[in-house]
Amino acid sequence: MRVCVMQMDVVKGNREINRDTVRRLTAKAMENACPPDVLVLPELWSTGYDLSRAGELSSPMGEDDAAFLGGLARRHHVAFAGGSVLSEENGVVRNRAQVIDSDGRYVTGYDKVHLFRLMDEHRYLAPGSGLTLFDFGGMRCALAICYDIRFCEFIRKAAVEGAEVLFVGAEWPVARWEHWETLLRARAVENEMYVVACNRCGTTGTETFAGRSMIVAPDGTLLAHAGEEEQVVCASIDAAFVRRMRETIPVFQDRVPELY
Repeated sequence: MRVCVMQMDVVKGNREINRDTVRRLTAKAMENACPPDVLVLPELWSTGYDLSRAGELSSPMGEDDAAFLGGLARRHHVAFAGGSVLSEENGVVRNRAQVIDSDGRYVTGYDKVHLFRLMDEHRYLAPGSGLTLFDFGGMRCALAICYDIRFCEFIRKAAVEGAEVLFVGAEWPVARWEHWETLLRARAVENEMYVVACNRCGTTGTETFAGRSMIVAPDGTLLAHAGEEEQVVCASIDAAFVRRMRETIPVFQDRVPELY
């Protein structure tokens, strides 16, 4: 399976400019000599952290942004996994990652479980209630959003339930970029899974975002790594490699969860 992360700047509260960026980067990604099967976007790609207007900028179940991605998916015959939007249900707004298949159909979503207090998420958003797993390209996949990657037990739960790929969308700041890289590689190594992580770049107000999106193999190898500016990076991932790793170093057989 060929995966591609589309690292982009996000203009706070301006959905049209952000959609124009996604259109442009999608076309660029699909010009690759080996075009991707799946594209990954950053966290809150359509609105950024304009949380004080979360109710105004959200749509029911995130359907407006899902419809936009669905149109791109059909046009370019590519799926989207990860990359979150503001989703409203019964007056409650959540930070939702979306999966859209290459026919433009909404497959599933994941609502961010761990809300980041330093960005006041807990004041404006409701947390999700659990993991989301789905199958794509012959691989079992899971979703995470930004702060979630600091919670090793949450990602381990996904791996125990069979996840071989973790798709991550984030708005991670440059001040903690070392944490970003260390945590992503640790989640890949300890769970013997691929981690496909797309971070935002650019600056909003006083906050500069790190970029440095990456695709990490189950042995911790960096298969692709972006810099700090807008960039599209791709790599191929292989279910057989995950399974070989898990047979060679059988951490899931050797766990002793009753002691943890």
